[in-house]
Amino acid sequence: MQGNTTSWVVAGLGVIVALIGWYLGGLWGAGLLGFGLAHILLGILDMFRPTVKSEPLENR
Repeated sequence: MQGNTTSWVVAGLGVIVALIGWYLGGLWGAGLLGFGLAHILLGILDMFRPTVKSEPLENR
């Protein structure tokens, strides 16, 4: 899986978890909502992170 695809998957799962937390309500819902929102934020931030390309070991 490519890096950008992973970011979309993390953000998408965050949306699902946040919606479950929204509809659940209460303290558990608030926890799930925050957990989902954190994953959305981290997935989006990961999309803007520059990729690091390493050289093969024999070229070092």
